[in-house]
Amino acid sequence: MRTIVLSALLMISGGLTAQAAEGERIQVKGEVIDTWCYYSGVMGGPDAVVGSAHHTCALWCSAGGIPVGLLAEDGTVYMVLKIEGDSHSAGGDTQLKLASHEITADGMLYHRDGLNYLVVEKVVTDHGITNLNHEDYGPIPGFAIPDPTK
Repeated sequence: MRTIVLSALLMISGGLTAQAAEGERIQVKGEVIDTWCYYSGVMGGPDAVVGSAHHTCALWCSAGGIPVGLLAEDGTVYMVLKIEGDSHSAGGDTQLKLASHEITADGMLYHRDGLNYLVVEKVVTDHGITNLNHEDYGPIPGFAIPDPTK
C-alpha cells in the first residue's frame, strides 16, 4: 500500500512539474502579511490585519505554518513560497523576522488558478514596520475580543 501511495505522489508531482508555468522576474514593494487573517476576515477588514496592530497575530500564524503573503502598494496579494533560499516553504525564521515589515522584494512571479505566487530571491530593502496603526485599533482590535454575552 505504501508503495502505491508513493508511486501516486511521484506521478502527481511529475505531472505538476510538467505543467509549471513560466515565471516572470519582478520587483514589488509591500507589506509581509498573514494570509489567513487577510483572506478569512476573522480579525476584521483588510486594514485591521496589517501593520503593528496585527503584528503579534502575524507572528503566531507564520510560526504555525500559515503561508505569508506580500501585500503590494497597489493592493495585489502575492502568496510567498520562499524567501531568499529559506528551506521552509510557508513559515520559518526568515518570515518571522519580516512579519508586518514593508519590503521591496526581487524574485520570480508565477500565476496559477487566479493566484499570484512569489519566490523572493532577494529582499532588496527592509523598512521594518512602517504601518503603525495602533492609534486606530490599539494593540488588539476591539472587534477581535470575543463578546462574553454571546
